[in-house]
Amino acid sequence: MLKSMTGYGVSTIETESLNVTVEIKTLNSKFLDIYCRVPRNYSEREIEIRNLLTQSLERGKVELNLSVQPVGKTVASSSVNRLLVKAYFSDLSDTAADLGFTPDQTELLRLALQLPNAYNTETVDDSTKEQDWEQIKVAVAQAIRKCNIFREQEGKMTSDKFIEYIDTIAKLLEQVREQDKLRIPAVRERLEKQVRDLLSDDNFDPNRFEQELIYYIEKFDISEEKIRLQNHLDYFLETLNLPESNGKKLNFISQEIGREINTIGSKANDSTIQHLVVQMKDELEKIKEQTLNII
Repeated sequence: MLKSMTGYGVSTIETESLNVTVEIKTLNSKFLDIYCRVPRNYSEREIEIRNLLTQSLERGKVELNLSVQPVGKTVASSSVNRLLVKAYFSDLSDTAADLGFTPDQTELLRLALQLPNAYNTETVDDSTKEQDWEQIKVAVAQAIRKCNIFREQEGKMTSDKFIEYIDTIAKLLEQVREQDKLRIPAVRERLEKQVRDLLSDDNFDPNRFEQELIYYIEKFDISEEKIRLQNHLDYFLETLNLPESNGKKLNFISQEIGREINTIGSKANDSTIQHLVVQMKDELEKIKEQTLNII
């Protein structure tokens, strides 16, 4: 099953001491590029979070936002990080002014208090902190799972599009086959004229004649290209259904498809086939663009 690199997952867990929210966004990238926004008092856990992301998300640009808000008795051991909250408040006010409206001051304060590291939490005992971390890991795992589900859904939609594009190219190839039957008589007539001109030449050279004949046969014949193109189209669909299918392999196959399409266009010497080739290239570009977003 194909998986898109575009994904989204969010998870929220509430305990007696914490309110944890984990949000994960992923986009396409050649490699796995992870960016984590983690509260300061859990910064030592960032490596563990990165390991969880690496094990499950494989490839893409990954952005994780972890919000941990104390609740209940834990709030009493926390104080507002006033300097940071003031900076948040000022930045939000300036942003609102740039957008041309006057915001509600209470609402701005509420938003500022929800941003990362808005609270200074006193050191708690290791056992409590470890219990809290276990809950955070659960929230991270849930967000990753939801992100993967999103990726699979996007991958299924992309797979359906691939089938549609390949089917369109196959139909265009069938039209090329039909047009090629009409093209052959014109090619034959042209070759016969060339042969007659050579035979009527007083300086007729049999070796030169054989070379010219082979040249024109190779130049105008697209039989092998049509067969190879059909084989590549079939192989693309077969690969699409394999469990180990991935964007890089599909992109390699699409390059082979493009090579055969280009050769047909250059050898056919027929305006109708040229128009069909342009349409096939258009469908192929859609495929290439989509393979870049597949894991």
